[in-house]
Amino acid sequence: MTAEISGDPWAVLDDLLGVEVSDTADAGIGPVAFYGRCSTEDNQDPETSHGWQLGNAQKFVDPLGGNVVAEYFDVGQSRSVPWERREAASQLLMALKDPNRGWDAVVVGEGTRCWFGNQFSLIAPRFAAYGVDLWVPELGGKFDARNPSHKMLMSVLGGMSESERQHVQARVRAAMDAQVLNEGRHQGGRAPYGYLVVDGGPHPNPRKAAEGYRLKVLAIDDAAAEVVRRIFAGYLGGKGDRAIANGLNRDGIPCPSAKRPDQNRHRLADGWQGSTVRSILENPRYTGYAFFGRWTKHETLLDPDDVAAGHVTRFRRSSPDRIVRSRKPAHPVIVPVEDFTQAQLLRRSKASGGLRTARKTERSGRPTKHTYLFRGRIRCAVCTRKMEGSPRTHGMYYRCPARTLAPGSPALADHPPAVYLREDLIRDSANGWIGELFAPENIDKTVQALLASQEAPNSAPTQEKAKQRLTDAEARLRRFQAAIAAGVDPAALTEAINEAQAERAAAQAELNNAPAPNALTDAEIYAMIDSLGDVGAALSSTKSGRLANLYEAVDLQVCYEPADRVAQIKIHPASRVNSVRVRGGT
Repeated sequence: MTAEISGDPWAVLDDLLGVEVSDTADAGIGPVAFYGRCSTEDNQDPETSHGWQLGNAQKFVDPLGGNVVAEYFDVGQSRSVPWERREAASQLLMALKDPNRGWDAVVVGEGTRCWFGNQFSLIAPRFAAYGVDLWVPELGGKFDARNPSHKMLMSVLGGMSESERQHVQARVRAAMDAQVLNEGRHQGGRAPYGYLVVDGGPHPNPRKAAEGYRLKVLAIDDAAAEVVRRIFAGYLGGKGDRAIANGLNRDGIPCPSAKRPDQNRHRLADGWQGSTVRSILENPRYTGYAFFGRWTKHETLLDPDDVAAGHVTRFRRSSPDRIVRSRKPAHPVIVPVEDFTQAQLLRRSKASGGLRTARKTERSGRPTKHTYLFRGRIRCAVCTRKMEGSPRTHGMYYRCPARTLAPGSPALADHPPAVYLREDLIRDSANGWIGELFAPENIDKTVQALLASQEAPNSAPTQEKAKQRLTDAEARLRRFQAAIAAGVDPAALTEAINEAQAERAAAQAELNNAPAPNALTDAEIYAMIDSLGDVGAALSSTKSGRLANLYEAVDLQVCYEPADRVAQIKIHPASRVNSVRVRGGT
């Protein structure tokens, strides 16, 4: 034994202990993937942003033997959006699972652009689990999870990123408030019904003026302004919102979405509604003064039980202290301030009088004499409206009368005078189907069916149209840029460029706000079914309240086809559809 170790005892000891000693120099990082992000196309050119971030990353890894072989770059994504909901970042996370991805490290150009708040602490362990290193310029090397200084620094960078975003938001809002307060400047967006957006001369910002931007101001649309005056006069004369809307429909006056369909793609344009009249009566800009901040963005948790899922943006009414009014008139007056103030006092007096039908939430909260099992769960397939309960002496019905449709609505062409559906028929059919689905011997099949139903593509046709509009707008902007480079006067293309930019921003916003897919696992579906309790007992119960609670728990929805007398019944979370023949409907 002494003879065996006399030659190189350290080599024998290292072999016994399993210690590997490398005598060769490190070959370098090798192939790496690059990730970057550009938040706002209007304020920063995506190509420029991509270029400098990729340049920073290459300069960082080149001396270490790194070579960028894959690129993931998000455009138009806020840093507050989690990686799973960013397009390129989610693709990068999916690539981690591929053993043949071709790289074992990821480098970023700037850490504060990629991570926000505590996002890094949620993402880094996933990279480590797949053996992928993270190279961050602010760390001067790759992230080491065992180094407490690295963890602290990345936490600080996330906080700095969040703070920077909040400071930018505050500065922009303060500047816009000052512009409205001192200048009465129109801050963009759709013009109120009764006004048009027109050219107001060169932009007051010299840099923007040199780039061809023009100031926008509001001017009166004479025909629409007369309708606004009629609405205020009718309301002050004692008419309600719905009565005014019905009168406008009878006279064939186009509603705002029908008058300007290009600005109201999200609306049906099927006539005046009470809510449309109410929004006009509550808009103070008809007094000629500029108002800003009546509605504001609020970030709410996508899932309160999963904070890591991030936030979604919703518009809500602002508190009074957040609303700004110009010091002097900013555009022509349609309604005198005296009439507008009188209308607001009248609305408040009605609200204080206890009118329970003033808002939809109050209408739905009224106590009822009858228990409606399918309250808010049955829709007419012709007009897509919810059918209302209609008790009769010989049974409970749900109806959809055509007389409540707005005159001129396309649905009137095919809508019967009244559509009726008996509750007991749909109840028995739904109970039989649900009982079969949730029978103990069929639970496994039901879970598999629910899982399979989630595999269908979830990209709605509206998202495809939004992508097409985005592509078309970007192509037009490239043509305009080429024309300017060829010598065309930029001022001649200002309106066209602004219109294309607005369409691009609208399409991008529609895509950004699309709901994220929310697929469930088989364990989660089993847990949801267990939480329903004894489904068979609920179906056989004589208490309507217990059965209504079951329908709510499974989110049962019914779509009734009056022509074929067929009701489509769905339960969620997965789209499990059953078509039921219902006799006796009209």
